[in-house]
Amino acid sequence: MFIPIRDDVPTVRKPYVTIGIIALNSIVFLYSLTLGGRGFEIFTFKFGYIPWEMVHQQQAFVDLASPILFTPFSSMFIHAGWMHILGNMLFLWIFGNNIEDYFGPVRFFLFYIIAGLCAIFLFTLFGPNSKVPLVGASGAIAGVMGAYYVLHPRGRITVLLFIFFFIQFIVLPAKIVLGFWFLLQLFMAVLGGSSGGGVAWLAHVGGFTFGWGLLTLLIKFRGPGAVAQDGDRQRIYRVHWD
Repeated sequence: MFIPIRDDVPTVRKPYVTIGIIALNSIVFLYSLTLGGRGFEIFTFKFGYIPWEMVHQQQAFVDLASPILFTPFSSMFIHAGWMHILGNMLFLWIFGNNIEDYFGPVRFFLFYIIAGLCAIFLFTLFGPNSKVPLVGASGAIAGVMGAYYVLHPRGRITVLLFIFFFIQFIVLPAKIVLGFWFLLQLFMAVLGGSSGGGVAWLAHVGGFTFGWGLLTLLIKFRGPGAVAQDGDRQRIYRVHWD
């Protein structure tokens, strides 16, 4: 098992949107903690995304109803616990700044939201009758990771590797780290269904596939954008939209 710690790909723009998303997620999570155990559960059911509601266009829990079309968006900013939010925000901080640098702030925010919606769509496709709330930013962040895989495959990721009692910091190419992560999500989705052990594996697959696919098409039809070379590693800073 490994945990990414940092990357070595520089940016030009300040990642204000990435920081803002991290701040918003943190504020929402801290607020939900103030509600107490029962209040936290109600908050999750009220603003989490429930596939059954979207498919049937009916409220699954009338007393906890929110507008059905609102919950796909609100669910991206709700987290189930400390490990959930800390892990997601760490991944967003490592990979989000480079993708924001590429797109610019407004387009990056739109990309982030659409990636989250694609993650939700795939999750719903394979679990249309689920009444368990889907929460978390991981689907949208998976889209960011898919984009990073295309833009910076040779970027170097420092990861904390731990196997039983063996713990070591190692540096690996981004294509190895992100490729392994994606294959793990795909394997777990096949093994455990769309949501096994409380983890929405298929949402991760949907988000990553969207990010990878979109950036592949953009580079094919628009070119990679402004590029700087550092040894044998290609570093793409931003796309030319005009």
